[in-house]
Amino acid sequence: MFKLGIDVGGTNTDAVLINSDLQVVKSLKVATSLDIYSGITEAIHEILKDTDIDRGSITQAMLGTTQCTNAIVERKKLAPVALLRLGAPAMLGIAPMIDWPQELKGFVVAQESVAGGYEYDGKEIAPLDTEAIRSFFQRIKGSVSSIAISCIFSPVRREHEDICADIAKEILGKDIIVSKSSEIGSLSFIERENATILNAGLYEVARSFTDGFAKSLQEEQVTNASIYLSQNDGTLMTMEYAKKYPILTIACGPTNSIRGAAYLSGLQNAIVADLGGTTTDIGVIQNGFPRESSVAVSIGGVRTNFRMPDVISIGLGGGSIVREVNGEVQVGPESVGYAIRKKAKVFGGDTITATDIAVRLGMADVGDAALTKDIDMAFAKRAMAVIREMLEDSIDRMKISSQDVDLVLVGGGSVIVPKQLAGCRLEAKPEHFGVANAIGAAISKVSGTWEQLVSYDEVPREEAIEKAKAEAVDLAVEAGAIRETVQIIDMEDVPLAYYPGNTSRLKIRAAGDLKSE
Repeated sequence: MFKLGIDVGGTNTDAVLINSDLQVVKSLKVATSLDIYSGITEAIHEILKDTDIDRGSITQAMLGTTQCTNAIVERKKLAPVALLRLGAPAMLGIAPMIDWPQELKGFVVAQESVAGGYEYDGKEIAPLDTEAIRSFFQRIKGSVSSIAISCIFSPVRREHEDICADIAKEILGKDIIVSKSSEIGSLSFIERENATILNAGLYEVARSFTDGFAKSLQEEQVTNASIYLSQNDGTLMTMEYAKKYPILTIACGPTNSIRGAAYLSGLQNAIVADLGGTTTDIGVIQNGFPRESSVAVSIGGVRTNFRMPDVISIGLGGGSIVREVNGEVQVGPESVGYAIRKKAKVFGGDTITATDIAVRLGMADVGDAALTKDIDMAFAKRAMAVIREMLEDSIDRMKISSQDVDLVLVGGGSVIVPKQLAGCRLEAKPEHFGVANAIGAAISKVSGTWEQLVSYDEVPREEAIEKAKAEAVDLAVEAGAIRETVQIIDMEDVPLAYYPGNTSRLKIRAAGDLKSE
């Protein structure tokens, strides 16, 4: 049996074949296409070409993609959404999307706030106004195909959102797409509502890339494979789950690289630098999984609070343009991107890139080194000093202490990284480093996360934690994990001093190996 891993980046689409022993059989890169679909098809075709592998023996296919991120950043392809907020009269003072970029608000075509919602302890703020809800859905019937529902303290108690979803299906039809905030984000109402609205707007994008991936596999006669999508906690989800929660694919590229780096290096705790053609993503391996951000994360100018990896992105990659501006050497953020094989000097072009600098200094064997001889050596050394400073500063920002850390370098652009970076005791560039993202997609596990407010006055702490762990394990198994392999990989127990009594926010995450079909 084999696994096929595909990761679509801004510059390259990477593909790997992995056998049942999780060994890399074949890997490659192709240029990312403008339509994404043809690039994926080419990657699948090329990875299977000239192999004696039976297409039927590929039982699992995994895809990581940036399409949802691109749709938000570029303000394109977002579906018309209607927003229903449950929180009147408590939340009438703050309008939905109050701090959104104006040019992004247009896809929300209708919104309504009605009575409902809960206090922090699950008590109703006001009875749910089902009459107003029915009236709202009747008014928007036929104008939208996606609904976002947000409710105050729905992570604590979700009945009001569930009732609204049922009414939406009754009036608007069973095919209506419904996004509920209790299933998307954590505590902090506005950020959770924002994430829910974005999720609702992304469903057409998600349908496009999931169906496109399935079509690409069919065209290459890979018909026996179960299809999975990478999500941003370093684990996998089914096609149907991805269509329901497309926002969870955002930032899956960096998490795939972190998971791939952990697997290839054998390190369970380290900093990972993933250098592509345009950007460098720097994250942290924590117990073999990406460290999650503990603060609100902005996506396309919108603050959200759903789970996101703790990653710093800088405009540095193998295709970064190097120039002198006002006597100072500047590296990036502009990049030749996927055109590096045409524009970089090592490939016969006329643009000096970071890759050209590395080749000129004898650090990398890429293209034709003779074509870089006209780059002044002093200029090249100054450029490399800038690259070194950009990396060292970013790594330092990710450290939690002054001690030196292990660093794992992955991604095709990592050839530009100088040796012996300050603050790093080990600098590892494992085998197959160039396709770590696709490997991360292929070897990912399946997870389940349980999160609630818990009163230790009502339930003893140890008992509450054990129950939460069991719930997280069950969720992972439900998502497709083998129960015997499931382990608790992360736990947060945060006391809430502003709540009465001994109340904590308890969050447990479990992950296990994917079941074979």
